[in-house]
Amino acid sequence: MIRVGHGYDVHRFGVGNHVWLGGVRIEHDQGLIAHSDGDVLIHALSDALLGAAALGDIGGLFPDTSDEWVGLAGHRMLQLVRARLQASGFAPVQCDGTIVAQAPRIAPHVPAMCACIADGLGIGLGQVNVKATTTERLGPIGRKEGIAAYAVATIQPL
Repeated sequence: MIRVGHGYDVHRFGVGNHVWLGGVRIEHDQGLIAHSDGDVLIHALSDALLGAAALGDIGGLFPDTSDEWVGLAGHRMLQLVRARLQASGFAPVQCDGTIVAQAPRIAPHVPAMCACIADGLGIGLGQVNVKATTTERLGPIGRKEGIAAYAVATIQPL
């Protein structure tokens, strides 16, 4: 049986000179405030995968109260989530993510994001989709206060 999960994450901007999105470092005039690397796309995707397997969420797996996860890289998070799925008898099948950001510009980085996600999950490049949208300058994201992401993932039994 194919199972489906949905994930969402948001982080606000703070001091920094880059952001991590989809496992890719993108130069920017601000960073994202987070316990890990702040990669909202990887966080949303990880929650989608864990949700599909009824394994909770990244807050339970990688609590921000633990120093062990400070600065955790998105690619590593995907590997750990994949291992958790496998230990529970599941494998990723496909994923689709949407980054919601007024800035930075996402489109030039999408191929590298798809490659990083596919590698981290051990699936083919054709099984990963990433896209981006703005909020037409509406709300906190439109005012460039942060970045959000949504993701949907499917898994199947091993």
